[in-house]
Amino acid sequence: MKMEKEKIISHLKQDSKNGSWVIQTNEEHSKGVAEFASEFCQKFGMRNHAYWCGILHDLGKERHTFQGYIRKMSGYDNNSIIDGEHAHAYIGALASIQLLKNNGLLPAMAIAGHHRGLYDWDNLKYILSNNVIPGEIKLPIMQENVSHEIQAEIQTEQPWDIHMITRMLFSALVDADYLDTERFMNPEIYLLRKKGEHVSILLSKLEAYLVKLKKQCDKSSINEIRNIVQNCCRQSGNLKRGIFSLTVPTGGGKTLSSILWALKHCVANGMDGIIIAIPYTSIIEQTTEIFRKIFGSENILEHHSNITDHEDLYNKNDDELGNSNTSFKENRLATENWDCPIVVTTNVQLFESLYHHRPSKCRKLHNIANKVIILDETQSLPPQLLQPLVRALDTLVRRFNCSILTTTASQPILKGTLKGSGGKKFIGFDQITEIIPQDNQLHEDLNRVKIIFDQEKIDCKRLASDLIIQEKVLCIVNTRQIANEVFCELKTAGVKDVIHLSRMMCGNHIKKVLKDIKGMVANPEKQLVVISTQLIEAGVDLDFPVVYRQEAGLDSILQAAGRCNRDGKLRELGLVRVFSLDKIKGVPNGLLTYANDARKNMPYFENISSPQAIERYFMDYYKRCGDFDKHDMEGLLWKNGLNFETASKEFKYIESNNISIVVNYGNSSELIDTIKKYGLTNKTRQELYGFTVDINKTTYHKLMERGAIQQINEFVLWLWPKQFYDHEVGVVIDNYWTEETFII
Repeated sequence: MKMEKEKIISHLKQDSKNGSWVIQTNEEHSKGVAEFASEFCQKFGMRNHAYWCGILHDLGKERHTFQGYIRKMSGYDNNSIIDGEHAHAYIGALASIQLLKNNGLLPAMAIAGHHRGLYDWDNLKYILSNNVIPGEIKLPIMQENVSHEIQAEIQTEQPWDIHMITRMLFSALVDADYLDTERFMNPEIYLLRKKGEHVSILLSKLEAYLVKLKKQCDKSSINEIRNIVQNCCRQSGNLKRGIFSLTVPTGGGKTLSSILWALKHCVANGMDGIIIAIPYTSIIEQTTEIFRKIFGSENILEHHSNITDHEDLYNKNDDELGNSNTSFKENRLATENWDCPIVVTTNVQLFESLYHHRPSKCRKLHNIANKVIILDETQSLPPQLLQPLVRALDTLVRRFNCSILTTTASQPILKGTLKGSGGKKFIGFDQITEIIPQDNQLHEDLNRVKIIFDQEKIDCKRLASDLIIQEKVLCIVNTRQIANEVFCELKTAGVKDVIHLSRMMCGNHIKKVLKDIKGMVANPEKQLVVISTQLIEAGVDLDFPVVYRQEAGLDSILQAAGRCNRDGKLRELGLVRVFSLDKIKGVPNGLLTYANDARKNMPYFENISSPQAIERYFMDYYKRCGDFDKHDMEGLLWKNGLNFETASKEFKYIESNNISIVVNYGNSSELIDTIKKYGLTNKTRQELYGFTVDINKTTYHKLMERGAIQQINEFVLWLWPKQFYDHEVGVVIDNYWTEETFII
């Protein structure tokens, strides 16, 4: 039996057992959202803003046209009349300004965008100025002191704070809206959400693991250095919130040391957890595997491009396909709002969310507040985005109680002021505290290689002949095309155990090959030549006696050196040779050229891995790069107003026009058959990412001409038949590769 029509409906559903209608009134929903949102914003002093956002956000649902719409479209009352438009978000925004005057502007922006995303301010102002609050809607009664309380919550030190404050308010409202709706509509899903254990418990788990690990390790000089790094992190973890750096050469154990510092810091400062941002998904998977063993899967959230948060996908078919695994669902739910003590994600996911305007991307932002953010491999931050990246991090520290820890073997310059080409400036952090004391010469103690810079330019044939005479050697080049050419030269020369690695291979293929390489490196009876692009440089735990590296920036050369004599087991220093190819196969234009030129322009340093050498290199490199705010976030978000939507479309952490295709490798064909039968679910989408390769448009069109790409649905392109994916080199076209610059 239907409930009385007089109730103002926010949501409604039918009881699965008896078919009766259950209604959540607008008053109930608004109060629930207000309570959630104010709880979220309490930790950064905006609970009053958040509460009134919740109270006002769905005020527009009380208009007659919306009530008619929801009754009719749900089937609750087929006699209801839909008379006129039924949009409702702008009404709450108008109410916020009418009730709170200027103090209602930030809540108005969050309310107006809570379904479609944050507007550019001029567009929102136009919408609000051309609409009125319908006469049938009664505004809530607000006490006089509310406006003053809200005004007191806006504490800004810099003009770039306002856009982040608005995003945080928007994030809290969006998450609160989703959660309260889910609690009513899908209580069984809502109950699956878990927050994980307290950071103090996680710290005790880590300390116990480190004690056990120390007993298992030998007393080599490298392990002694790792213990020194850990102790520095343990002792400095009690410092007050701020911006910190952990500069440790490759092999110094910075992964476990940084998480130790972060947990100590959380406990000492009453912080909620850790977000670890990593540049490459290959490192993420390796890192989360370690962390799950230490802390338990329930405390770790892995979120990157392989774990989808696509707004157009739903999991309605997951149970039908056997995806009833509770831990999978809990993980997927946690990706929506990062409500987990340890989040491991990519730089792309973190920074694009900080500059996005859509609800699905911004929903997690309020859960960044009061956490430690670890930026791993900091040297990989794109120079053309340094200014907006630093601005965002600066606001998170000052305004939202975060701490930042940058970790790398080659620390970039993020403090002070730098001039780029054309007179443009980069304004960095005021202060960065280094965890490792300056008098601790780790770069000397961890030096396990001799780096030789060859002066003569060679071709790929000569390079291959040099590699052949080595027992075990890793060669890293700058492009996919060069990797393929050298590989073919080695195969032609009859080298049996030669392995190719590049992003023309899918992730699962690369993972398998890396596992094979580890086994072959450990076999003293096998010769092994590995030819790879840069994908092998950062975070891949391989150890070769000899490494060849095509000329590049100093940071890239030091990363390559980290794959040589990694564990210090050679009697002598490992050998790293830096070579130059002929002009046609030289360094690609752009950032790679700037980096290489900056390295070549350096004065002599006895140890090029020293902090002084690295600082000099980055200073020259950044000067060559020029613009530090390529997309003009400064103009879009604080100098010329709050243009959230435009800034979101302009800001791209990685510039790429590549097209993702699913290749025929492993059991990918079975997944394609499943998608054809049931459609694309979160589970199958996640599994597909291990079988994808990003190709440029030229390659795509050539494959299309050969009839090698099938469109499975609007999201999935399938490379077929089998001969277009080679078991050694990945995607091929007529058995040759396109000339394509490597993009990590």
